[in-house]
Amino acid sequence: MNLTITNVKRLGSTERESVTIEDGIIKGWNLPEEGHGETVDGQGGTIIPALIEPHAHLREPGQTEKEDLASGLAAAAAGGYGNVVCMPNTSPVIDDPAIVRALQEKAAGLGLARLHVAAALTQGQKGEQLAELSALKEAGAVMFTDDGRTNENARVLRLGLEYAGSLDMVVSVHAEDATLRADGVMNEGEVSQALGVPGNPTAAEAARIARDVEIVAWLAERGNRPRLHVQHLSSAAGLNRVREAKRRGLPVTCEVSPHHLTLTDEKLRSFDALYKVAPPLRTQADADELFEGLLDGTVDCIGTDHAPHTQAEKERDLLEAPFGIPYIEVAWPVMYTRFAEKLGVEKLVDLMTAGPARVLGWPEPSLEAGAPADLMVFDPETERKVNPATFQSKAKFCPYSGETLKGWPVLTVVGGVVAYSAE
Repeated sequence: MNLTITNVKRLGSTERESVTIEDGIIKGWNLPEEGHGETVDGQGGTIIPALIEPHAHLREPGQTEKEDLASGLAAAAAGGYGNVVCMPNTSPVIDDPAIVRALQEKAAGLGLARLHVAAALTQGQKGEQLAELSALKEAGAVMFTDDGRTNENARVLRLGLEYAGSLDMVVSVHAEDATLRADGVMNEGEVSQALGVPGNPTAAEAARIARDVEIVAWLAERGNRPRLHVQHLSSAAGLNRVREAKRRGLPVTCEVSPHHLTLTDEKLRSFDALYKVAPPLRTQADADELFEGLLDGTVDCIGTDHAPHTQAEKERDLLEAPFGIPYIEVAWPVMYTRFAEKLGVEKLVDLMTAGPARVLGWPEPSLEAGAPADLMVFDPETERKVNPATFQSKAKFCPYSGETLKGWPVLTVVGGVVAYSAE
């Protein structure tokens, strides 16, 4: 299929241009219009590579009342994402090569954002025995993780890092010490004490990262090639453990989620389980330090940890409701509105495109001729309120409901095919 997108601007330019795509590849810029198939108006928006989501819960198989591939990948495309890595904490767990293949085949026929499957590191995500990592990679898995659970058995994690390293695969970890976290449902601190709610201390995150980093260091010293990725950093203490690991030259990367940058535990004073997430929302000081991590390069990428549930589940009591916040459709507008000026648009784009690609070992996305045509056009000026009722996701709620944002995606192209259009 051939496609030309007209009336778009590249970052840093006011010139309105067109880009032509042939067979899923960027052919060139400002070419003669004849014979280039369908034409789409970019509405004067800014064109960048489509976003890459390294961490989303699409709930398939087995939890499709919360989300499924069709709704989740449609939501991702509406949010400007061209590639999405789905987590394996499903029912059944994605620890079987046949499940990896089935998910990829189903997603490929949807014409939405492109699916990449993260497979479980251990069988059933029980943390006891490694899954069939080589077979999972051969089936198409792009990452190994027991996300949704913590890796309590250090020996099993060591073996997983060692084996995954031999396959040149990254192991992604939900870094919390379960014994320190205990039954905590929010950040342990002034607010949890005032509410009388069990807290989860920042030490749970920092201590687990410190342990995992030492395992990586031990393996690297012995000639192994471990690759550790720390998911959804939430605290200054955790960030500092990653910062120290990078100063030591260790192969450790990390992501931060928009909600940990923009929301704090003060939101829980309402007892609203909408804000219940793991790891929990921390203090403003933690959020500020995470932003410093974006500036100084400690943070490699942004991952939403999109975690949809049913409305009924999230309306339960704070102690009983499930952890998780859904908002993949508004992650880019949230980040653009809050941080484009403070961070710089180029840096923000890098954190949400090339950053995840580097973590995963993929080629960095590009707008140059010859690059894959995964593109996003967004409107940098028009402001609009967040209305979850219009979401493609099955989760028609999010913590940014009613907020006025700008930077809304108007077009997402995946493999040269329009996956989302605001028109």
